Amino acid sequence: MPARSSTNQIAFRCRTVDGATGVRRETAEHLAEYLGVDETQAIHRALPRYVPDDGQLRAAQIRQIKKQVPQRARRSVRSSLFNTEPA
Repeated sequence: MPARSSTNQIAFRCRTVDGATGVRRETAEHLAEYLGVDETQAIHRALPRYVPDDGQLRAAQIRQIKKQVPQRARRSVRSSLFNTEPA
């Protein structure tokens, strides 16, 4: 079996409470036991599958994402991650 490279590993931080964006260690352990796998495999099975897309987000997609982000009184978002200019 080949040695594992640290570049192929990710950190998984358990939360103090279960929620939509994370789980407690006890929950991960319980899920792994229920599925009959180790915790790493339980996490991999719980993650949604990534479906390759066609690249850049459209302006409508960015608006939809921003609509779902909790809004605060005064805030500004600047990002060079998303190119909203037409190609």
